[in-house]
Amino acid sequence: MNSTTKIDQHSQFNLGYVYYITLLLLFCSLTAYGQADTSAKNTTKTNQQLNDIQRRINQQKQTLSNTTVKITDLEQQLKTDDLAIGEMTKKLRETKQSLLAVRKKISQLADEQQQLESAKSQQEQILAKQLRAAYSAGHHDYLKLILNQQQPSSVQRTITHYQYLNVARIKEIDTFKSTIAKLNDIRTQQQVKAEQFTQLTQAQSQQKQILELSKVKQQQTLKALNQKALTGQQKLSKLEREESALVTLLKKMAAAAQAAENLVGLSKLKRKLNWPVKGRISHNFGSSKQGYLKWKGVFLAAPVGRQVKTIHSGTILFSDWLNGYGLVSVVDHGDGYMSLYGHNQALLKSVGERVEAGEPIALVGQSGGQADSGLYFEIRHVGKAVNPKLWCR
Repeated sequence: MNSTTKIDQHSQFNLGYVYYITLLLLFCSLTAYGQADTSAKNTTKTNQQLNDIQRRINQQKQTLSNTTVKITDLEQQLKTDDLAIGEMTKKLRETKQSLLAVRKKISQLADEQQQLESAKSQQEQILAKQLRAAYSAGHHDYLKLILNQQQPSSVQRTITHYQYLNVARIKEIDTFKSTIAKLNDIRTQQQVKAEQFTQLTQAQSQQKQILELSKVKQQQTLKALNQKALTGQQKLSKLEREESALVTLLKKMAAAAQAAENLVGLSKLKRKLNWPVKGRISHNFGSSKQGYLKWKGVFLAAPVGRQVKTIHSGTILFSDWLNGYGLVSVVDHGDGYMSLYGHNQALLKSVGERVEAGEPIALVGQSGGQADSGLYFEIRHVGKAVNPKLWCR
């Protein structure tokens, strides 16, 4: 092989090598570009997913915010409905009591009228008898007696007899006139009471209609509230807020309460007090309420309208609506003891009023969004809830 041939072969080898290297570099470049492109696509996809997740989170937050606002509005509406029902129930109760008093007075007036009519009849008979006796005596007068020249003693006796009869007639006539006046007064009173009875009956009918409308409105609000489905955590948060508000309120009232000398507390009355209402205990003290929350009192199932009576004498510290508990009465018994009565239909006592053991202070209801009618009842000592079963029998 000559030198020229060797050079050509060497040149061909170098060209092949260069071509191979070039192809290898091109392949590596293309691979790197492909990996970079894939990485960019993955990054873009991840960013899109993150944006979607963030958008859904924001939507969920907005939904929860809107739900919270709606629930707050519905709770405010529920408060308005509960207060309206409570006020109308109280008025209706007062109207019923007034009607009973008017009925009783009308019955008394009827009895008095009957007695006066009987007396009037007897007095008429007596007067008639006296008039007949006077007519039968012959129509004598004093001048005829004197002119007839009768014995003076006889004339005196006759005159005395006439005077006696005259006084008796005048007395009977005065009594008769008094009876007539009383009868007229009774009839006037009867007319007034009859008109009052009619007005009260009409008022009662109107109050019943308003009460029924308020109850319908309350049920609509409750239905709307129930449709706002809450998660377990949301329910727990709601109950925490309500319980915190109650504890704060009771602390304020405990600080403001002025213990009277005759309010000695409940420490010596364990197992001696009556329950505030007759009913079955459906939730016991200390049982689970939601999550870690426990019942701080008991729930006594009872029909709407049944009287709620204070367990012992004391002073009304609170009488109003409280979120989650409805219409609430709180009684201070002294020595740091308080009793609480919730979910009432109506409150019968005002703040500052003194109440005695067994005195009605409210009517059973289901205010505050309570599904079932009954009474929520607590006893607290120095702000701490205690088991009511230790005091009530």
